[in-house]
Amino acid sequence: MYKRILIATDGSDLASRALDQGLALAKVLAAEVTIMTATEFTLAVGGSAEFTYLNSGELFTELEKAKAVGAQAILDAAKQRAEALEIPAKVLHIPQQHAADAIVETAEQHGSDLIVMGSHGRRGIGRLLLGSQAAEVLARSPIPVLIVK
Repeated sequence: MYKRILIATDGSDLASRALDQGLALAKVLAAEVTIMTATEFTLAVGGSAEFTYLNSGELFTELEKAKAVGAQAILDAAKQRAEALEIPAKVLHIPQQHAADAIVETAEQHGSDLIVMGSHGRRGIGRLLLGSQAAEVLARSPIPVLIVK
C-alpha cells in the first residue's frame, strides 16, 4: 500500500494528532517516514508615514534564526515520538516557503505516496482570513492526502 509517508507538522495539538496517526500507519505498513515543517517568509510592514532607520537585513537574519530554532524544536519532538515507536524517521525543515507549497513539493521530491497532515476545519470567514493549508494541499497534491481532524 503506502511505502513512503510524508507527515507535515507545525507543532500544534492538531498536528500532533496527525503525527500520531501517520506514525501508527507507518508502523503497520513498515513504511518510510519523513516528518517536515515549513516556515513562512518574513514580511515587514511599515505602519506609519514617519521615516525610521532600520537595519532590516540584520533583523531578518535574526528572525530566520529564531524560526529555525523553533522548527528544530518541533522536529526534535516529532522524531522522539517516532523513535519511541521504533520508527526510523527523517526530519526536514523547509524555510521561507508557503506551507502548502513546501508540503506538495517535498512529497514529490521524496517520492512520497501519502501525505498526512492536520486540518482545523475552518469554514466561511475563518477560512478566508486564516487560509487552509490542508485545502490547498488537497487541491494540488497528485498523491493521496490523509487529513486528521
